[in-house]
Formats: sequence, structure tokens, C-alpha cells
Amino acid sequence: MGIYISAWLFVFGACIGSFINVVVYRLPKKAFLSKARSYCPACNETIRWFDLFPIVSWIALGGKCRACKARISPRYPLVELFCAALAPGCFWRFGFEWQTLIAFGVAVILLAVALIDLDTMEIPDSLVIALIPFAAGAVWAFSEVPLWERGVGFVTVSVPMLLLSLGIEGAFGGGDIKLMAVCGFLLGWRNTLVAFMIALILGGGRAIYLIFLRRKKRGEHIAFGPALCIGTAAALFFGTDLVRLYLGLYGL
Repeated sequence: MGIYISAWLFVFGACIGSFINVVVYRLPKKAFLSKARSYCPACNETIRWFDLFPIVSWIALGGKCRACKARISPRYPLVELFCAALAPGCFWRFGFEWQTLIAFGVAVILLAVALIDLDTMEIPDSLVIALIPFAAGAVWAFSEVPLWERGVGFVTVSVPMLLLSLGIEGAFGGGDIKLMAVCGFLLGWRNTLVAFMIALILGGGRAIYLIFLRRKKRGEHIAFGPALCIGTAAALFFGTDLVRLYLGLYGL
């Protein structure tokens, strides 16, 4: 039964991944509803229904548009594959619980946030707002985190980020601050600190890597949203285990 459900969830996740690709491409262009059907960005030709199967169509077409033969980025099937694996992964992590739906919804929105921030250095307010219903649902689905801890989590990271951005120009973007406020309520203060610590390690490591390759200069801004999204997702799925592991190192 578990394998059967996982197979259906894999297909469902792939379809959601296809939708996330549309969101990531259209939302920054303010053209989300400009065209109902999917279309090739190179030739503007409407993509036919038999070329819209997630993952499979990209492989069948050899990664090219059927009409104009323009190259289609491999990021599209990779996003679909990630979401396809994510859906059954959430099921195996949380089981037949509302936590599965909350975790999957949060993860795919964070994926869209991360990709858009990488592309544009901006985090759309609409995606932060989309997280709010899931953060509210987490109060009930993840009831082991008291409401007061969620309230503290709302300000634990977001307020210091805001103060730093006021004191140091460009320290953090407004989207980063708003994202961590909502994610702080979602996670509670303990896991919010876990998420931010992971983000600092990943963001710092990426900055050093880009400077080493001379793709960025010292002091030049980089997108911090992807690191925050990865940290938040990791804390949502494994935060409690990570805290126990860390405290166990000190015999606590």
C-alpha cells in the first residue's frame, strides 16, 4: 500500500513541480495570468498537451522546443523531479497526517522563493503571503510547538535582521526579513535558530566560493534567500533531531 501511494504521490509531485516552473518564470515578469497555456519563451508558441508531461516530455524532446528547437533548460525537469521525490518523501517522513500536506506545501513554496531569488535577487511578497496559511495550519498540525514559541520565533531572527539592515545598508533584503518572520512562526524559536544557523553556514560558504572563483567581489550582494529556504526546510523536517544531536554532543 505504501509503495502504491508513493507512486501516485510521485506523479502528483511532478505535476506540482511543473506548476512551480511556471510560477518561477512568470511571477517575476508580472505575467502570471498573461497566458493560460504554457508556451515556449523563445518562439512564444503554445506548447501542445502531449509535450506537457513532467520530466518525460523534456526527455522525449531532447531538451528542445518542438516548434523552434530552442534549448529548454534542464532546470525544468530537475524541479519536477525534485518535487516528484519530495511528495512521497513527506509521506514517508510524516505518514497519514496533516503534517505531510503542510510540509509539502511549505517546501514547494520555499523552492519557488529560492529559484526566484537566485534569478532576480528578489523575494516576491505574494510567495511569503502564500506561506501564511501553512504557518497557521502548523499551529494545529505541529501542535508540539506551543503558540508562544511560535510568537517568539516570529521575532527571533526577523527583528535582528531588520535592525542589522537599518544599521548596515544592504545587510538583508526586505524579502529575507519577511520570509524569516513567517517561517519563525511556522517553526517556533528553537527550530528558527536551527534554520538560520544552517542558512549562515550555507550562505557564507557560497559567498566564499563565489569570491574564490571571482564571480563576486567582497561586499557584493548575493542572494541569501536560497540559504534561508534550505535552512527552513531542513529545520521543518529534521530540526528537533538536529537539536537533540547537538545537545547530545555535550551530554545534555
